Amino acid sequence: MSERRPESIGGLRFAGVEIERVKDYWNARPCNVRHSPKPVGTRGYFEDVARRKYFVEPHIPRFAEFARWRGKRVLEIGCGIGTDTISFAQAGAHVTAVDISERALEIARRRAEVYGVGTVEFHCANAEELSAVVAPRAYDLVYSFGVVHHTPRPERVIEQIRQHYVRPGSTLKLMVYHRYAWKVLWILLTCGHGAFWRLDDLIARYSEAESGCPITYTYSRKGVAGLLKGFRIIDLRVEHIFPYRIADYVRYRYVKTWYFRYMPSAMFRGLEARVGWHLCVTAKVSASNTLERWRTRAPRNP
Repeated sequence: MSERRPESIGGLRFAGVEIERVKDYWNARPCNVRHSPKPVGTRGYFEDVARRKYFVEPHIPRFAEFARWRGKRVLEIGCGIGTDTISFAQAGAHVTAVDISERALEIARRRAEVYGVGTVEFHCANAEELSAVVAPRAYDLVYSFGVVHHTPRPERVIEQIRQHYVRPGSTLKLMVYHRYAWKVLWILLTCGHGAFWRLDDLIARYSEAESGCPITYTYSRKGVAGLLKGFRIIDLRVEHIFPYRIADYVRYRYVKTWYFRYMPSAMFRGLEARVGWHLCVTAKVSASNTLERWRTRAPRNP
């Protein structure tokens, strides 16, 4: 029997990769850690990181809707160095933030200290076994941006969320990488020389700023719907094409690649909406999921 495509179930192609390899990769270079040349942990550093992150990815604040969660409980799975975490907290949310990287959490905790935010609870955990570290309880929002596609079994993360951290009315906001993205084509042509048969491995290797990421799954719209069993998708959007020349970007200069430089902004935005790299999904607990949980937890009559 042939193995089903990873996008259809979210977790076969890299299921055998040890989670320690993932942890080691993100400990070596947490996401966005080089977004500023200033000393790591200073206020100036954190301000630079946030400014750069939201300039290059302006869809993130629109997607996260930070202000909407004032007074609400937010569970962030994969907080990294805490940029979105502190944005939620500064907007008034009560945040529980989780990451597999101790190094990233160290920086995130420092960010919370620098900004005087005391409403964040940090945990180091493997999201596939989250309930072993974070006590099960319902959250108003479960937020995970660019994380679950880097774990061996993404479907286990979704099951953890579904079983332990949502209730009727809870919202799930999830970003995973888009299978039919401009970046996938770019990787194939520039790094793989057209080797379609190696595409999954090529995507993993070149998906991040630091090459060699051990796991990266990608999803079609249909594939992410299959991943989110027990949830009802209420909004699904494709966002983000990175338009800048890498050689300039790493020097903190924003010079667009020639084929994007003269493209009208409306045309570029239309291209992003079709072949962007970020598949942004907003979902609610489905009625069937609520019924299943009620049946599982309801006491039986003697």
